[in-house]
Amino acid sequence: MTVFNVYLSGVGGQGIGLISEVMQRSVDHAGIKALGVDTHGLAQRGGIVASQLRIGDNIHSPMVSRGKADLVVALERHEAVRAAGEYLKKNGTLVYYNTSWQPLPVRMKKAEEIKTAQVAEFCQGNGFRLIEVFQSDLPDPRMQNMALLAAICKNNLLAGVRKEHYIAAMRDLMSGKMLEANLGLFERLLLV
Repeated sequence: MTVFNVYLSGVGGQGIGLISEVMQRSVDHAGIKALGVDTHGLAQRGGIVASQLRIGDNIHSPMVSRGKADLVVALERHEAVRAAGEYLKKNGTLVYYNTSWQPLPVRMKKAEEIKTAQVAEFCQGNGFRLIEVFQSDLPDPRMQNMALLAAICKNNLLAGVRKEHYIAAMRDLMSGKMLEANLGLFERLLLV
């Protein structure tokens, strides 16, 4: 299998660790080799959190080189533009959740807030495929990662990984009400 590189990015508290682990386990349930790594540095201070996932044969490191990601997954607009600009390769896909967690430079008035139209213009200007995700009826904002996961599944962004693989991975990692709520949202969004 050809190597497929995924770079995930968000802000501490958005659930990057969970979505990356679900994705990695989903790939494993599909019988495909994968290596992944998380960066948690500033997670508890609202800083950038990133995960990297490399899928395929002959992978010796989980690290995705700059400009080599086939897929960038971002949990907010600023990270979508930053991560895609640094990691996404030409003709790669950016799937992001359309919200803003206002990183520190924006809050300190040292940078402008990125708007939805700017993300689209950025992708068009760089030859990136764009998938924007937003759900106005999420029961909890922490479930934005599951809305992204549903978009990844629905658009078949991880070749060979099917709905049942994602569900098996979710069952590995969650239980009780957390599993019930996240699985319910995931399955509902696949039908939309």
